[in-house]
Amino acid sequence: MTDTPETSSPAAASGADTPPDRLAINPASPHFNADLLQRGIGIRFKGVVRNNVEEYSISEGWVRVQAGKSMDRKGNPLTIKLSGPVEAWFEDLGENAPVAKA
Repeated sequence: MTDTPETSSPAAASGADTPPDRLAINPASPHFNADLLQRGIGIRFKGVVRNNVEEYSISEGWVRVQAGKSMDRKGNPLTIKLSGPVEAWFEDLGENAPVAKA
């Protein structure tokens, strides 16, 4: 079964196939979404693919990564915010997945 222009528009497909502007892996965060995280999110920060990102914002241009093995008093990892260009995509769509970027 193939998609025809009548059944799906490029704008609708790109909206569903690109990750949100902001996403976090911490369940306590208001930007947490388990369904999207299960699909797998690829993050490219400053041209380098990163797999240690705790939270990202494409429009604001930053990622949060864990700062070593340090923990706060509640047992959560300490994070630092790094600024720069961020790109995100769903890993379950393969190599030619649409990329969300600013």
